[in-house]
Amino acid sequence: MGLLSGFIQKHGWRYIPGVVFLLISAYLQNLAPMYLGRVTDALREPEIDTRAVGELLALMMLTAAAVFAVRYTYRFFINGNGRNLEAYLRDKLFSHLQTMGPVFFHSHKTGDLMAYAVNDVNAVRQTFGPALALSVNAVSLTAIAVLNMAASVNGKLAAFALIPAPAVILVMLLLGGETRKRFKRVQEAFGAISDRVQENISGLRVIKAYVQESAESARFETLNHNARDANIKMARISAAMGPAVDLCFGISFTVSLLYGSSLVRGGSVSLGDFVAFNGYLALIVQPMRQVSRIINILSRGLASTKRLNAIIQTPAEIADRASVESRASGKKLNHAEIQIKNLCFSYPANHEKDAGNSEVKTDGAFQLRGVSVHIKPGGLLGILGRTGSGKTTLANLLARLYNPPDNTIFIDGTDANQLSLDELRAPMGYVPQDNFLFSASIEENIRFFDPRHTREEVEKAAERAAILKNIQDFPQGFDTQVGERGMSLSGGQKQRICIARALIKNPKLLILDDSLSAVDTRTEAEILDAVCAYKEKGASVVLIAHRISALSRCDEIVVLDKGEITERGTHEELLKRNGLYAAIANDQTKDGEE
Repeated sequence: MGLLSGFIQKHGWRYIPGVVFLLISAYLQNLAPMYLGRVTDALREPEIDTRAVGELLALMMLTAAAVFAVRYTYRFFINGNGRNLEAYLRDKLFSHLQTMGPVFFHSHKTGDLMAYAVNDVNAVRQTFGPALALSVNAVSLTAIAVLNMAASVNGKLAAFALIPAPAVILVMLLLGGETRKRFKRVQEAFGAISDRVQENISGLRVIKAYVQESAESARFETLNHNARDANIKMARISAAMGPAVDLCFGISFTVSLLYGSSLVRGGSVSLGDFVAFNGYLALIVQPMRQVSRIINILSRGLASTKRLNAIIQTPAEIADRASVESRASGKKLNHAEIQIKNLCFSYPANHEKDAGNSEVKTDGAFQLRGVSVHIKPGGLLGILGRTGSGKTTLANLLARLYNPPDNTIFIDGTDANQLSLDELRAPMGYVPQDNFLFSASIEENIRFFDPRHTREEVEKAAERAAILKNIQDFPQGFDTQVGERGMSLSGGQKQRICIARALIKNPKLLILDDSLSAVDTRTEAEILDAVCAYKEKGASVVLIAHRISALSRCDEIVVLDKGEITERGTHEELLKRNGLYAAIANDQTKDGEE
């Protein structure tokens, strides 16, 4: 119930009037057979009392109108509250996913998470909406009808007619357990299809470049057939429930007709009462037939609730700690001074990095060993290293996308782990190695949907990122839609828009993780001019790059090799040492000459 506790506290009261009106509806529906029986007896009298018959018919019409009004009201409360629950769960799931770190998303595919947000949330909504209404209606309608059959007509006849009812319930319960298992397989198949579609759309260029359309279609066909088979098996169970109910109540009506007609002939039961009895029995058939649907929905809802609980109860590996030193001391941080002291770090077991990042964990190995760096206020730190040396790992730890060990990273003298995530990241501009753009306009991507940023600020950020002229050349300018993940733009344009997104924040700490790799040296120089302007205003900058030309302006450069700092110094100092930095510089110089 932890999944629904917040919803029950806020919206649970809406179910109360819904249930009340539902019980009124069940009572009113049971009046119709009684009135019909009285009309039948009145019509058999030698002298028909037309006034009495007319009053009974008027009551039947008024009852039908009242049932309509009451049924509309309880559906408004119960089914409407189910929609509130749907919105609540989807918001809770999405908010929880926003708190999760990279480790979580490496172990959960996008398609599976889509299935949680769409199918599972909808299944829970149906459980606490239509299924709840159907369940209460079935119990109340059946209970009132059985009491009327036994008390107003004939108890023995009622007992004989309802003999098959327990068998119906037993069959439904047995089929419900199998329904729950098969629905889980349906959800898994849906998740696999969603994941495959998402990957193919995102990787469409690669698929076409390698002429893999037919192979991918074959793989999708396999998943599609698996989903079809899972749904057919699910449909077989659902299809068996309705006929089972019809068969059992066919027996009930047969018993009622045979035994009831003998009672009518014997004079112990009037024809009107017998008609009323069959009316009550018909009322019972409807909710009993709905038992199959109720169990079907409940089985799906229970399976989906279990799946959603498993996700939402997964704790966020990156979260605020109970104590926050900066709040306790009232100290205001400006992220101007960064200290890294003897940092050693390894990724969690069986963890692989994000797509686009080159560093992959080898079990038990450290990605960083004994790294110590001091960035003074207004400092520009450059980081160079071969693929897999730990550069991106260091950037991720500065942004606390992973938790660094305690007392290893300090922001203005405060341990980064003792800062709230908002305190740490709000003044930070981070451009990751894997550039991501939303399927929106260029302006919305730069200001990141923040209405506080004006068009003038967006243009200024674009100018600093050396992308303004390109944007102005587009027919729709800043209103140009970039497409899925920025597919309509070049790699260099995507990089510069991501840089503009970071610069518009006027960050106190700017981290550029290989964010100049897709631009030419002239554009690179323009962007670095803007970065140096931030540095002169007191902001600290961490620049990770592969090109020596991008690092030459740095106040200090550290060279990482297999997670350790092997060289450090200025550009000129490192060239004189003839180490790895000088070797890379020579290689790039030769490539440039060629």
